[in-house]
Amino acid sequence: MLRTSLLLSVALLAHPAFAQTADIEKDELTLGFIKLTDMAPLAIAREKGFFEDEGLYVTLEAQSNWKVLLDRVIAGELDGAHMLAGQPIATTIGYGTKGAVVTPFSMDLNGNAITVSNAVWDEMKPHVANGADGKPQHPIPASALKPVVEAYADRGEAFNLGMVFPVSTHNYELRYWLAAGGINPGFYSPEDVSGQIEGDVLISVTPPPQMPATMEAGTILGYSVGEPWNQAAVAKGIGVPVITDNDIWKNNPEKVFGLTAQFVEENPNTVLALTKALIRAAIWLDENDNANRAEAVEILARAEYVGADAAVIANSMTGTFEFEPGDKRPAPDFNVFFRYNATFPYYSDAVWYLTQMRRWGQIGEDKPDGWYDETAKAVYKPDLYKQAAEALIAEGKASAEMFDFDADGYREPTAEFIDGVTYDGKTPNAYIDSLTIGLKTGQTVSGGAVN
Repeated sequence: MLRTSLLLSVALLAHPAFAQTADIEKDELTLGFIKLTDMAPLAIAREKGFFEDEGLYVTLEAQSNWKVLLDRVIAGELDGAHMLAGQPIATTIGYGTKGAVVTPFSMDLNGNAITVSNAVWDEMKPHVANGADGKPQHPIPASALKPVVEAYADRGEAFNLGMVFPVSTHNYELRYWLAAGGINPGFYSPEDVSGQIEGDVLISVTPPPQMPATMEAGTILGYSVGEPWNQAAVAKGIGVPVITDNDIWKNNPEKVFGLTAQFVEENPNTVLALTKALIRAAIWLDENDNANRAEAVEILARAEYVGADAAVIANSMTGTFEFEPGDKRPAPDFNVFFRYNATFPYYSDAVWYLTQMRRWGQIGEDKPDGWYDETAKAVYKPDLYKQAAEALIAEGKASAEMFDFDADGYREPTAEFIDGVTYDGKTPNAYIDSLTIGLKTGQTVSGGAVN
């Protein structure tokens, strides 16, 4: 637990970097986001005045897709953005767009789900166990989907699924769930970045707001996405969420706040102020057992933010989640913004994303364990987060008891995955080799096959 003495508090208050408006290198900022409920810390920091408290005047701009968002940050058209956790990592290692993007702040835990069309759900149901109440027993494994995928293959029909971006949490969660149920989601290679090599299903990119309409049109049969686009399928009567990501990996990291390394180097006090404001927003979102969530829903429903029906956003943001119409279940941790150290940028979170990139061929060849550690430390910046948290404590805007910082930046090993496999961020190669489907040590993908 973070221990902050009175002397440290006095010293921090006296330090010029912690003066609320002094020494801000750039006080007018434009930040990007995608229309998802987990952009909430940005909206709340703006609407509740936390940015202004830090001497920042922020414009928030919705972006059309994740690639445009990333490209605009790298080009300097956006000063920072709500990003997929995999984006700064992939950019740093040169997978896709090349650049140096870092994060001092993790925006949330959980928040995603996997939804299938009504027709697919009808075919899955005979393979799904029911609870004592006669309702489907959750979490639903992908083994219930496997006979459906096989039936499509027998008919010579492709089983198409959507996710939001090749290095998104949604892609890796969908693949993890499928593989845990015995379905091969397919591999990437340097020559073929479709991710469909040897796949039992065909996974492709669809922008989040377009997911429900694309599934309704029959172009895809299901998708992995954040809210409110799973609950939108329920509201429209076109699909059924079959599992939330909290049941794939309990309290998994989701989005981060990303900036270029150059911006951080040139504007350290601005980054400190930004991080302080975002931490305060995260605290507000979770404090008093989510007491502020109803107000958050009203803010997010506005056209300039998520722009979805407030009732649909509330389905997940206020502690419940609806699967089939009327089957609404408690889900207090569907969206987590601060508790469980949600905002701390753990190196082990970055390493997990790297293991999945290697597992599915986005990283083409083996890397030593040390490479994973070095790459994580090039992208995730817990020292910047700690500096911001210490400043908030010194200013009386947070208390030391709110924070629990691991000295080495790694979470404890966990087996809270749907397949029960233990993940230890300090031994990534052993973890990769322990997974049933996926590349193992010495394997590569070329010529349309795993070698």
